[in-house]
Amino acid sequence: MSAAVTPTTTAAVTDPSDPACLAPLPVLGREVSVPLVTGGEVTYAALDYAASAPALQRVWDDVAAYAPYYGSVHRGAGYLSQLSTDLFENARETVASFLGCRAGDQVVFTRSTTDSLNLLAAALPAGCEVFVFETEHHASLLPWRDARVTYLDAPRTPADAVTTLERALADRDPYGPALVCVTGASNVTGELWPVRELAAAAHAHGARIVLDAAQLAPHHPVSVAELDVDWIAFSGHKLYAPFGSGVLAGRADWLREAEPYLAGGGASRKVSRRADGGVDVEWHDSAARHEAGSPNVIGVYAIASACKALTEAGFDDLVARERYLIGLVRAGLAQVPEVRVLSLFGDDAPRVGVISFVVDGWNSSHFAAALSAEYGIGVRDGLFCAHPLVRTLLGTDPQDPGECGAPEAAPGERSLNAIRVSFGAGTPDEHVERFVRAVKELVADGARWNYRTEDGRCVPDTTASA
Repeated sequence: MSAAVTPTTTAAVTDPSDPACLAPLPVLGREVSVPLVTGGEVTYAALDYAASAPALQRVWDDVAAYAPYYGSVHRGAGYLSQLSTDLFENARETVASFLGCRAGDQVVFTRSTTDSLNLLAAALPAGCEVFVFETEHHASLLPWRDARVTYLDAPRTPADAVTTLERALADRDPYGPALVCVTGASNVTGELWPVRELAAAAHAHGARIVLDAAQLAPHHPVSVAELDVDWIAFSGHKLYAPFGSGVLAGRADWLREAEPYLAGGGASRKVSRRADGGVDVEWHDSAARHEAGSPNVIGVYAIASACKALTEAGFDDLVARERYLIGLVRAGLAQVPEVRVLSLFGDDAPRVGVISFVVDGWNSSHFAAALSAEYGIGVRDGLFCAHPLVRTLLGTDPQDPGECGAPEAAPGERSLNAIRVSFGAGTPDEHVERFVRAVKELVADGARWNYRTEDGRCVPDTTASA
């Protein structure tokens, strides 16, 4: 690889005895100022990492260094094409190492976690049964349209999750193929799931398991071998590499035997015309089989750069600092009686930096809009593409949340939507401290501005102040 595109390094301040002293990793947007509806500007507090994390500065620098050398991959004789091909295939090795893949595992580059799981769904053997908890993100819940699907009720403890799966698997056809799909960390509650135990239960009953690591991989080390899962799926845009790429990594056999996810150049090894006028195709049996078309080289390189940056920063330090931030947020919210934090497994369950909550008497869209317009804080509100889970946690049925100006639910009544705050390796202490302060002020004093509903969203009414 040319010295011009040699990856840079990112060093974190390390003091394991005091997570508060650890520095956040540099990310793009950390100096961006946004206007406040009440006047003036403030540095934007990006607290929606669970949807899309900002790019690491390291990733941006590596992509910028490579961009002038961009070329086609796998089929070009020119120097830039060969350099890009090496970069692309080296990225595959980097991701395999980051994920602790086993010998023989394949790393297939996709567009996202959703794309990865849809690819796997298309590769299922005939008659495959799929077992998935209702608590999954829609990316894990919905792709299995051509399989027999058993949706499992939301567990209330990690042990309950394992028991629920074991009971469901005990009733299946023991001679047919089966797949379990489970998240590593909830995109709603942030709670960690007992992946290793669920994998053991799946394998004990002759089933395979795929791990949705979209929320886990940016926060914790993930190993295919150590967790003993068959596949892992994740997205670059949650791993500080928002350049439109994702990964499906794991066992090769089902992928090798399936029809290509997309038919086209790159997936085919040999194409010839038949005497009857038709076409015969010999498909690759490598990862290329499911990577037809010109690949997203920059997106793939960005993922590899992020994998290296997180590994070099050290997950022990990253996890310690994130636990410190989680403690700040949870302690602050606990001081507000009107706030209820959503949880499946209880307050003591280990989790990543994803916390959802409701506020008595507040419409969630209104609350999120006020955090943005009056404090420069970006969070998310709604059902977070995990509708069954959020409705289970809230105890509600599907219904229209109504106008943002009206309370979503009166005190003591059930809320219809939730608010989610999420953060990670690039989050400064000040952002979570400002968030906690804003929650307390909004609950105590109310919003300082009038809001209205526009295209289903709550927005500040700029025609008049509160």
